Amino acid sequence: MTALTSAVAAVITDPAGRVLLCQQRQGHQLWGLPGGGVRAGESPVHAVVRDVRTDTGTETELVDLVGLYQLTGDGCGDDLPDVLVHVFRGRLANADVAVNAPDRISRLAWHDPACLPEPMTATTRAAVADALAGRSGVLRDVLRDVDPRSADDEPWDEAAIPAQQPPAVPVS
Repeated sequence: MTALTSAVAAVITDPAGRVLLCQQRQGHQLWGLPGGGVRAGESPVHAVVRDVRTDTGTETELVDLVGLYQLTGDGCGDDLPDVLVHVFRGRLANADVAVNAPDRISRLAWHDPACLPEPMTATTRAAVADALAGRSGVLRDVLRDVDPRSADDEPWDEAAIPAQQPPAVPVS
């Protein structure tokens, strides 16, 4: 049985409708939502508020729960734990954001939903699509992407990966 880890993230948009994304400093340097892990004894709500503040340097107001996303699979052949990600919809108290956790994040930027950066985490793609469609309370299984890079380190080409995500299931 694979261990299950809990994490949190927030889909934050600005008045122009752009989405705030962070680029990871380590690994494949994927783009993702602000967020992080849930500490022992901490609620997902407290964790997301803390992690957004840590990532952006500003406070967030939570609007609702976009959904719960269970991330599974060994996309890169690693024995990775399954992750249950609580994704919230939020608004920042201050639109002036800055990389506040340079050990974890290399870039923090607002992106037009029509041209989001790649490579992006599978959970981020699913959650942003659900949030922008106005969904709340979604339950979704998400498969980690397979790293299509060859041994000669060609650039990441996520378009070469077929979509493997099951449809969203709103909670009634």
